[in-house]
Amino acid sequence: MSAQNFFRHARLNVVSAVLISRGAESAQSEMVDISATGLCVRRPDAWQGHPGQLWALDLLLEGDNHVHLEATYVRETEHKICFEFTRIPEDRQIPLWNLLGGYADRLEAFNV
Repeated sequence: MSAQNFFRHARLNVVSAVLISRGAESAQSEMVDISATGLCVRRPDAWQGHPGQLWALDLLLEGDNHVHLEATYVRETEHKICFEFTRIPEDRQIPLWNLLGGYADRLEAFNV
């Protein structure tokens, strides 16, 4: 069976601290990559999340930029966990789009 090409929003590799929280649960991590629809972080030690859960993410970007958003935990690998954006507060959208730059509108091919 041959691999099929699909397209997804382009991912930008960014190193940034991320605080992941849900109720009394929280973990610190580091962003691996980000796209217009979500982001992946390094899997925190003792991670106990489950796909489908809603989490609050606080991204600490360069300078004094801070982006707080809500995201659904969608998948994991041995080394990272990935989230899909659920809600980005209106006042935090500009810093996020500035970070993404041209990646916000770009698609990339990937194999399944």
